[in-house]
Amino acid sequence: MQAKIRAHDGIVGVLYMISVVLGASVNMQWLWIAGAVAALQIISPLTRFCPVYFILNKMMPNTEPIQNGSR
Repeated sequence: MQAKIRAHDGIVGVLYMISVVLGASVNMQWLWIAGAVAALQIISPLTRFCPVYFILNKMMPNTEPIQNGSR
C-alpha cells in the first residue's frame, strides 16, 4: 500500500511541476492542468474516486485497492 501511495504522490507531483514549468515558459493556459489536479484531489475524499488510484489499482492487482469507491 505504501508503494501505491508513493507512486500516487510522485505522479501528482510531476503533473503539478510540468504544469507550472509549461505555464511559466510556454503559456499560462497550462496552469489549468494544475487546477484540474487540485480539484480532483479536493473532490476525491468525498467521492472515493481518484483517477490515479484507479489506474494504479489496475496496474497493481495483487495489492489492496485504494479509493476504489467501496471503502
